[in-house]
Amino acid sequence: MARVPTATRENIPHNLQNAFDTMVQSRGGVPRTGPLSVMINSPEAARRAFHFSDYLRNESTLPKHVQELAMLVTAREMDCQYVWNAHAASGKQAGLTTGLVEALRDQKPLPALKPEEAAVVKYGQEFYRTHRVSKGTFQEALEQFGVQGLAELIMLMGFYAMLAFNVNTFDVDLPDQRTEPVLPV
Repeated sequence: MARVPTATRENIPHNLQNAFDTMVQSRGGVPRTGPLSVMINSPEAARRAFHFSDYLRNESTLPKHVQELAMLVTAREMDCQYVWNAHAASGKQAGLTTGLVEALRDQKPLPALKPEEAAVVKYGQEFYRTHRVSKGTFQEALEQFGVQGLAELIMLMGFYAMLAFNVNTFDVDLPDQRTEPVLPV
C-alpha cells in the first residue's frame, strides 16, 4: 500500500487544479498505481515530466531495445520492482533476449551482448555504482550512440531513476497482474 492516499482534485491546491485535470484527462482517470499515482500530487511537475518522457520514448534517436535496456538497467540498479515489472516483458518484445533480461534481474553473468547493449549496461552499471563514468566507458557509449544519442540515453536513465525514486520512496504497489518474476532484492 502506498504511503500516501490517492490524490483527488479537492486535495490539490486551487492554482494547480487545471494541471491536475489535464493529467487526469490525458491518463483516462486518476492514476491508482505507478509513478504517476504519487507524482500527480504535484500535477504541474508531473505534467512536465511526462511531456519529457513522451519525447524520450517516442522521438528519441535510440532504438527501442536500447531504450528498454536502459530502463531495465536503471530498474535493476535502483532495485525498483515497479519499473522492472513494467519493462521486462516490453524489453523482450523490443528484441532483448530472455537470457539478458534474466541475467540482469538475477545479477548473474550476462550472455554475449551486441555492442550497443554492452555499452548501455556498462555505462549504466558504472554510473549507478560509482556515480561517475570512466573515459573509456564514456567513449564506448559515444561511439555507439553519437553525442545526441548518448545525451538521450543519459536523460532516459535519469528519468527512470526519478521514477524509481518516486515508487520506491512512496512504496507504490506492484499491479496484481504481473508477467515477470520480481527482482531479488
